Amino acid sequence: MRLLLISDTHVPKRARDMPAAVWEAVDDADVVVHAGDWVTPDLLDRLHDRARLLVACWGNNDGDELRSRLPERADVTLGGVRFTVTHETGASGGRDERMGRLYPDTDVLVFGHSHIPWDGTASTGLRLLNPGSPTDRRRQPFCTYMTASINDGALTDVVLHRL
Repeated sequence: MRLLLISDTHVPKRARDMPAAVWEAVDDADVVVHAGDWVTPDLLDRLHDRARLLVACWGNNDGDELRSRLPERADVTLGGVRFTVTHETGASGGRDERMGRLYPDTDVLVFGHSHIPWDGTASTGLRLLNPGSPTDRRRQPFCTYMTASINDGALTDVVLHRL
């Protein structure tokens, strides 16, 4: 199973649209995971129509319409791997262990908010992934997104892509 992980798209405020490479990754993915900060419902509608399966939540920049259509926290099991998708996880210091305690029944936590890519693992075994942003690099050198795979009940091939 092929996954695309994105967050903090901020369309159309930070970019008119997602980059072509990200749309190509949508077409290649079995599951698209979006960890919030859409800004307007238009991108949600287009991604929902194009993705085979979309797992998503709202972020702090998402208004009432997006919040009425998306959960604050999305939980799903994909290929035997338990995922939670949420936008904010708080300060980076101690994040892996703090999230490991808060999400004891999750295997992979996908989050956003900071626009800073993150790939960590708590002592509990919880994998934490932040794909950064494909449209707003902020203080990062590149805009980014992640891809991953699920094989035999395990998350594999996690790759951070630079745009």
